[in-house]
Amino acid sequence: MAKKEKTRDKFTIINELARRRGFFWQSYKIYGGVSGFATYGPLGAKLKQNIERKLRELFVNKLGILEIESPIIAPSKVFEASGHVDHFKEPMVECLKCKKRFRADHLLQETAKISAWEIEKMSLKELRTAIEKHKIKCPECNGAFGEPKQFLTMFKTTIGPYSKAVAYGRPEAAQGIFVEFKRLYQMAREKLPFGVLQIGHALRNEISPRQGLIRLREFTIMDLEFFFDPEEPNCFLLKDVKNEKLRLLLAKDKLKGSEKITEVSVKEALEKGYINAEWQAVFMAFAKKLLVSLGVPEEKQRFIEKLPWERAHYALQSFDQEVLVERWGWVEVSGHAYRTDYDLKRHMEFSGEDMSVYKEFEKPKEKETIVIKPIMAKLGPAFKSKAAKISEMISKANPTEVEESLKKKGFYMLDGYKILPEHVEVLRQKVLERGKHFIPHVVEPSFGSDRLVYVALEYAYHVKDDRAILGFPRDIAPIQLSVYPLVSKDGLPEKALEVYKMLVDEGFVVEYDEGGSIGRRYARADEVGIPLGITVDYETLKNETVTIRDRDSWKQVRSRIKELPELLHKYFRWKINFEDLGVPLES
Repeated sequence: MAKKEKTRDKFTIINELARRRGFFWQSYKIYGGVSGFATYGPLGAKLKQNIERKLRELFVNKLGILEIESPIIAPSKVFEASGHVDHFKEPMVECLKCKKRFRADHLLQETAKISAWEIEKMSLKELRTAIEKHKIKCPECNGAFGEPKQFLTMFKTTIGPYSKAVAYGRPEAAQGIFVEFKRLYQMAREKLPFGVLQIGHALRNEISPRQGLIRLREFTIMDLEFFFDPEEPNCFLLKDVKNEKLRLLLAKDKLKGSEKITEVSVKEALEKGYINAEWQAVFMAFAKKLLVSLGVPEEKQRFIEKLPWERAHYALQSFDQEVLVERWGWVEVSGHAYRTDYDLKRHMEFSGEDMSVYKEFEKPKEKETIVIKPIMAKLGPAFKSKAAKISEMISKANPTEVEESLKKKGFYMLDGYKILPEHVEVLRQKVLERGKHFIPHVVEPSFGSDRLVYVALEYAYHVKDDRAILGFPRDIAPIQLSVYPLVSKDGLPEKALEVYKMLVDEGFVVEYDEGGSIGRRYARADEVGIPLGITVDYETLKNETVTIRDRDSWKQVRSRIKELPELLHKYFRWKINFEDLGVPLES
């Protein structure tokens, strides 16, 4: 088996194993299959849930983050306000021969080996030139491509029977949080900072997804929006992670064509201005720790800073957390964006709802304000019937702008009306401010659940003595324990089922297997990543002990049945190691 697998890459091996053992497979196969859609089988669904549980433990339980669940479909107004309707587009080319369509940037990356950041700044005309220069042909039929076009990668629909009630499937879960900000702020007791997490399905009408779980049209996204006061971020977690090392590929090095990694602590990254916001740096450190807990070593991770033209329209600064995988190279698994007040401000403008919060000062502050007072005795003769309307407009105008224009130009143009110095009185007043209204800023860590599943599988997979093993970290393994009778006779199956039922009642995820030789059963368990195997043998009937086998080392210990629940609970919570589960047996 090992010799055969050397001719195939891990992506192929894992996808075949996943399909055969019930992790995931392409959806709708009886109708020929549809790319970009995956169905998770029993093992894959459990693995995915365990990864999402780990993220909840790290971000929700430990940090006190709120969690919500909002609809997948949203009225078009939501995505017009967020900017997605204008910006969520990708360059597409169509084969003139077979009419298949592909993403132009992906073709250039895969065939011409041009970096993503270089392609990102290309115009459609420049994309066309690059495709012709590198003689890129259709991967399906070797045909030539037509002119590149922009394609909106959101699924469009209507709500109800009304064709004008246009809606979109959400391409991210973030907007479901932003539109509910006012209510969520109340639930956070009107205190900053606070965060909100949403884990759920999102839809992106990808042009030509060909990377399995890495690029799907329907996928699970985990978006966390963390709201804070930019003047007083109150980053209380910084002290806990300030010494965590981050491996950064900075924008300034990308521009030089370098992939040099700058390894710095969180504290140094902030002091040197590599990362703009404290909370952004904190969540990047937590993201690194999450990937380590999924089995990805630190040296196989990096955070790559996006250049201005690569960043999403809402971001002031962005880093992608990338993991090195065998076939695709560096693959993004999470994005870390400093969204400032962009989203709340846009929804405030489009909806008319006030998204600001009130901050009370510790001590009232005296402030001088400018007031522009209309003089009706002068406005009346000058503007006659329009005087009242113009007076109201003057009252709403920006006082500083009015004063500066009057000083510099000798007049102020207001919606086509020329306001002269004699039409208004400029007053300066001192007021006592007890607080202020402002729109909170946001940092966003966003994870792709499906990509994390694939990464966990690739890093878990290895071959030992010609045997395929999925060495998952013990707390994400889809099945925790397997129970075997040594042979299917002499009362051993009955005793094994008794042990199996006890462990299930204790809350463990357990598989019972009595088919085939014990060696074959061990191999089946190793291939799906079950950390521990419990074997009931003839000695069990004498002294109520069982053999526990470790998936990774293949070592065995002997333990008392009555002690199993306590020992195993500690083991799966990382409180003890395998050697602590019982008395070692000789190999």
